[in-house]
Amino acid sequence: MTNNKYQFFIFLYMNEQNYPEFTGLELSPRKVDYLKFILEKKGTVKTTEISSCLQVDPSTTTKTLNELAAAGYLNHIPYRGVDLTEMGKEYAEFLIRRHRILSLLFTHYGLSTEEACAEVSRFEAFVSRDAVNKICNSMGHPMVGVCGEISHEKCLHLDQSLHLEHNH
Repeated sequence: MTNNKYQFFIFLYMNEQNYPEFTGLELSPRKVDYLKFILEKKGTVKTTEISSCLQVDPSTTTKTLNELAAAGYLNHIPYRGVDLTEMGKEYAEFLIRRHRILSLLFTHYGLSTEEACAEVSRFEAFVSRDAVNKICNSMGHPMVGVCGEISHEKCLHLDQSLHLEHNH
C-alpha cells in the first residue's frame, strides 16, 4: 500500500497555470475506481451505493473513503455520503481521460470496445499523466473515445507550452 501521508501536499503545489501537479500514480487501482465512480455520479454519493456497485464490504468502503478524504480528494460526511473536493474532481477527471485515451488506443490495435475497456481497467492506475499526455498528442488529441468524450484543456495547454519553448 502506498503511503498517502504527504500526497495532499503534492496537490497543494500549483504551477503557474494553476493546475494541480500530480503524476497520475498517486492512488492504488481500487482508489482510482472509487474516484471515477464518484465523479460519474455527479454529486453526493452514499457509502452503501459505492459498496454495492463496487462490490466491496461496507467497512472496507468506509475505510477507503476516510483515506481518500484525509488525502484531500473528497469530503466524507458520515451517514450522508461523499463528494469530491476540487482537487478530487480534477484528479478524477484525469482518471476518466486516461481511461478513455488508453481504451481508444487499444481499439486501434484490434481490440473491441469491451475488450479495450476491460484490459485498460487492469493496468491504467500504473500509467503516468506524462505518458497519457504524450499518447494523446501522438493520437492527434482525439475528441471522442470508445467510452465517451475526451477532455483536452490541460494536455493541449502543455502541448502549446512545449511548442512555444521549442520556438524560442
